[in-house]
Amino acid sequence: MKAAASVLDRLTLNAPLAVQVLTGFIRDAVETSGTAGVVVGLSGGIDSSFAAALATRALGPEQVHGFLLPYRTSSPESEADARQVALHLRMPFRVIDISPMVDAYFATETDADPGRRGNKMARERMSILFDQAKRLNALVLGTSNKTEILLGYSTVFGDNASSLNPLGDLYKHQIWQLSRHLGLPEKVVSKAPSADLWPGQTDEGELGFSYALADEVLYQLFDLGLTPAEVVEQGYDERVVQRIVRLEQQFRFKRRLMLIARLSGSAINLDQEIPRD
Repeated sequence: MKAAASVLDRLTLNAPLAVQVLTGFIRDAVETSGTAGVVVGLSGGIDSSFAAALATRALGPEQVHGFLLPYRTSSPESEADARQVALHLRMPFRVIDISPMVDAYFATETDADPGRRGNKMARERMSILFDQAKRLNALVLGTSNKTEILLGYSTVFGDNASSLNPLGDLYKHQIWQLSRHLGLPEKVVSKAPSADLWPGQTDEGELGFSYALADEVLYQLFDLGLTPAEVVEQGYDERVVQRIVRLEQQFRFKRRLMLIARLSGSAINLDQEIPRD
């Protein structure tokens, strides 16, 4: 598709400049907060691996603390890939099995479907990361990319919770590009994206379309300002475009978690947008 090729060309970044900006962002966030580094959950996937790679460049490996947080049904391959990334980046890491915590809860919630169980695992992992960040006087490094955020493909107070997120303005296509630029292991870069929430789960299988297609459609909707009908006119399947639009609209609430009712003229997040620094 000619339109798709031109869209992907426009998504391609000046890799050295992008890395410079993102590492500066991480360095500045840590310095201004007075903390001693960051913690990051390493899943063995490309997003957490790329976030860790940026952080080690920004701060040095010794200030980036990796945590592997498997559940008993997690893929052993995912843990092996996460270990490979940590060793590749020369950063310290630790394994904490979340099975006892998750199983204790679901011992009395026997009707829970895979979606609930997956959300609980994501929140358990983030709870551990924030606790370890407290112990280490560190910030929690976010790993959600722009494609996931716009599609609402995240768990509230789970993987979309963090202290800082260097990936949030990068489409998945750009994550792949920059990860190869930084020399991350090709096995990690090229593997099928998966949150590893249950055996055989893949992101694209759940979404019903590829990340490449989502990036093309979302870029035209949000960066170029096209309407859904105009995107369809470029040759995209109308059903897929409409599904992407529905997901973005349905899950907008996940992008602004603290919804406050206004009673005064100075409501936080409504009347006053207070800079972090």
